[in-house]
Amino acid sequence: MEVRAYNSQGNPSGSADLPEGIFGIEPHEDLVHQAVIRDEAGQRLGTASTKTRSDVRGGGRKPWRQKHTGRARHGSRRSPIWRTGGVTFGPHPRDYHVAMPRKMWRRAMFSALSAKAQAQRLLVVDKFADTTIRTKEQVVFLDTLGVSGSVLYVTDRPTEELILSIRNLPDVALSRPSTLSVREVVVFEHVIFDAEAVAACEQLWGQS
Repeated sequence: MEVRAYNSQGNPSGSADLPEGIFGIEPHEDLVHQAVIRDEAGQRLGTASTKTRSDVRGGGRKPWRQKHTGRARHGSRRSPIWRTGGVTFGPHPRDYHVAMPRKMWRRAMFSALSAKAQAQRLLVVDKFADTTIRTKEQVVFLDTLGVSGSVLYVTDRPTEELILSIRNLPDVALSRPSTLSVREVVVFEHVIFDAEAVAACEQLWGQS
């Protein structure tokens, strides 16, 4: 599919031809939702932990005799009903990773990118301005493009100058085609590819 291309200053420079199989398919919303849930689950650390009755201190002997005290019977101070006892059914370290077949993930990624392109929220630039460290240049660049809201830059070779130029912009982030996630494409309002990133996407996924 053909979209308008822009230069590093944000001015129209012609058109760019995007691979139809990646940026021009019919979006599959269910697969996109499944991929986003997978990405968010994979970000969970899974480090929450509690102590069971076998982990807490105490409980070496019976607190008091079984009968004739007028109190409830107890066998250990480690019991979960005691204030300093163990925790029942508490969280323990675990892996929240959710598996997803590669073909399904690719279809979800293509659907997310195609949906952005159809909504005219996917832009292509010849090259990002990355020779100097100037946040103000990036602000002017986005204003010239007429882009507002959150923005995701996608480039195959991010330079240190570009990374430092956008790091103070609260709604701007950067990713590479090899690490791009479906969640990023969905969450950010606008996605801007440079020409090298489009070629890298075609090389990564074009033959699938």
